[in-house]
Amino acid sequence: MRDADLRGEGRQGHHGGVRTDDPAYPTGAARARDLAELGSLLVECRACPRLVEWREAAAANPRAAFRGQTYWARPVPGFGDDAARIAVVGLAPAADGANRTGRLFTGDRSGDFLFAALHRVGLANQPEATSSDDGMVLTGVRLVAPVRCAPPANKPTPEERRRCGPWLARELELLGPGVRVVVALGAIGWAAALRTLEEQGWPVPQPRPRFAHDAAVPLERPDGGTVTLLGSFHPSPHNTFTGRLTPAMLDAVLDHARRLADLPPARPAGPAVDIRPSARQRSRREPFDGSRRDGPAAR
Repeated sequence: MRDADLRGEGRQGHHGGVRTDDPAYPTGAARARDLAELGSLLVECRACPRLVEWREAAAANPRAAFRGQTYWARPVPGFGDDAARIAVVGLAPAADGANRTGRLFTGDRSGDFLFAALHRVGLANQPEATSSDDGMVLTGVRLVAPVRCAPPANKPTPEERRRCGPWLARELELLGPGVRVVVALGAIGWAAALRTLEEQGWPVPQPRPRFAHDAAVPLERPDGGTVTLLGSFHPSPHNTFTGRLTPAMLDAVLDHARRLADLPPARPAGPAVDIRPSARQRSRREPFDGSRRDGPAAR
């Protein structure tokens, strides 16, 4: 695509300098016939100039630990089971995490915490996720996000969240009636899930249910079925290293989701492991958020 096309010069139907007649613009998400096609369209999106600049700057100037690696530096598609019964809604990719690896929650501390929990409850085949080709397989679960590009300080603007919304809406639509549970990580994930379902014609209770850890809200599908919205604090370092979210707390929410989705339990394993930093790490002020560019995630 020519630079002039990206700026919308000489073309009809552009918004904020970006062509809206381009199928890779978020409004083109509705054209996707399946999840693979949706991902192909998504990775070409350049609808939010601030996010495009940030994700590409992170790749051009990686932190020391990742120098020499080739960053993904594009929007990040959903990851997991195409026939998922559980959709886990996060926030956005981390600059040196998913923006580097090209897979949601992969390559940062938030993902370390989440994948370990998914493995403990029997929804992931291994406890660690390090790259897009590490062999990770999710069973009955798909990871999605309301914002698909890494935002500065982990804080997308309201306009960026709104503009990116069609990607999440179409992904949930393509997953179809098989989804029985939506797990929202943090207040932003919770609000995005409710907003997206409402836009798809779901009757959302009024006043809208408020986010809380371990909150459970049954939502009626337009076709008569039921989906349960579960809330969990986001597994950000801000929450996990302070004890606001412990491994046992996240395990309980995910196991609740597993039971609601009628998925098999995990094989017996050892207790959850506390991965908060040691006193020595805290005293040395070693970085623990996976990226110098990441600020506290929404709780």
